[in-house]
Amino acid sequence: MTTLGRPTAETILSNLGAEQQLTDLHNAPPAWDVPAPLGQRGELPPFPVHVLPAWVADHVSAVAEETQTPLDLAGCVALAALSTAAGGRAVVNVRGSWVEPVNLFVLVAMPPGSRKSAVFRAMTTPLLHAESALLSRIGPQITEAEVSRRLAEDLAEKAARAASSARGEAAPDAIAEAQSAALAVEDIKVPVKPRLMADDVTPETASTILVEQGGRLAVLSAEGGIFATLAGRYSGTPNLDLFLKGHAGDPLIIDRRGRSERVDQAILTMGLAVQPEIVSDIATMPGFRGKGLLGRILYSLPKSNVGYRNVDAPTVPDHIAARYDANLQRLTIDMHDWDDPARLVLSPEAAAIFTEHRRTTERRLRPDSGDLGHITDWAGKFDGAVMRIAGLIHLAARVEDGWRHPITADTVNAAITLGQYFIAHALATFDAMGADPDLEAARTVHAWLHRTATTRFTVREAFTALPRNRFRKVAELETPLDLLEQLGWIRREPEPPRTGPGRRPSPAYAVHPSLHQHTA
Repeated sequence: MTTLGRPTAETILSNLGAEQQLTDLHNAPPAWDVPAPLGQRGELPPFPVHVLPAWVADHVSAVAEETQTPLDLAGCVALAALSTAAGGRAVVNVRGSWVEPVNLFVLVAMPPGSRKSAVFRAMTTPLLHAESALLSRIGPQITEAEVSRRLAEDLAEKAARAASSARGEAAPDAIAEAQSAALAVEDIKVPVKPRLMADDVTPETASTILVEQGGRLAVLSAEGGIFATLAGRYSGTPNLDLFLKGHAGDPLIIDRRGRSERVDQAILTMGLAVQPEIVSDIATMPGFRGKGLLGRILYSLPKSNVGYRNVDAPTVPDHIAARYDANLQRLTIDMHDWDDPARLVLSPEAAAIFTEHRRTTERRLRPDSGDLGHITDWAGKFDGAVMRIAGLIHLAARVEDGWRHPITADTVNAAITLGQYFIAHALATFDAMGADPDLEAARTVHAWLHRTATTRFTVREAFTALPRNRFRKVAELETPLDLLEQLGWIRREPEPPRTGPGRRPSPAYAVHPSLHQHTA
């Protein structure tokens, strides 16, 4: 109908097809969000430097600022340095017979050009200073013992020659004198030169050094070559024994120069900065996961800031570097001669906090619902790692007399905070290693969609196209498809209304239009 020859609004809208356009608009699928990369669990947390004692935290922050590196690198190397100082010299009496040594295995993954070596030098140089000081202190004793042993050996040789030529009644006395002289040589022990650290060393050499040093050694390196060595680069056979026993503090027996030597408690520290691809490589090295080495390491995967660094960053203030050097040296030297480790205990408040923390960890280990259920080899040692960290923080906070005081509630809370940091990074690390079977299954589906440029598919089509040795039943696709949908890579379409009897149609999914531009 028109008014005075003019079309009505209804006529205009009808001519423009407005009703159909509104219908199409309402029925249009929602816009796609940017999908999350497979394996990404959100932004990884930064290193919580504030939980460290001030003299450590200040130096970590200053070194990170000068080198323009993430706090994670200097922070993790600082923990390895504290472990070098106190490892084997202190243990934490957690409860009952549960005792944790305070040594750590720490690994930071960063790309080439990230100034890993500069950070290692800044954080570990005080250990070299402490080693030199220890050598200066024991040097005269070494010289005296070496001279005494040479003189005793000369006397023993003369006595042996005299005994070999003695005849008649003089022979028994000469033989007895030779035996006594030989025993005198054995009684003179030449002290070994103190050594705190090794770098790119074979397990056999590291075992020898550790035994000579009374069962303690640190392997600190800005490279990851030690892993290839452990995997058998030189021997052809993996040799993980030292690193497994050295983390747990177990007895170690080695055969050296024709005789067997033993330490009752082998304590090894490991602090490494490696390139990111090493993280994936070690997952495939023989025995590394099956024997438990990967479960003993605290991982850190900081985000690289290469390309965004301040080229004129402030240097480390002298007073901060001097305080760090003095305190780390003192902690190292004061505890070096402790053959009977200091036994650290928890205050009642600290024990209560840790008990509640353990309850939380236990729930997270559940295989059906816990977020740590797929990495129990690592997470099963997590609470012990928290106690080791608590012991190190405690000793660093009380350099002079930490062994005289119980570990406080604040210290346990600080260790738990660091523990949560390492959990997040461990989850990301094991994702990169392919430890999560659901994630690996989702990656398989994702790769198929990427390779075939599929824009829409049904579950039946996916099952038909995917490898049968990977998905034996249609039901095995449910979890990976749910994960891909949660991450925004696919979207399930509404089921069409049923028009009669027969089999229900296979669920259909739309695929994110940018999938073929992404790699997971």
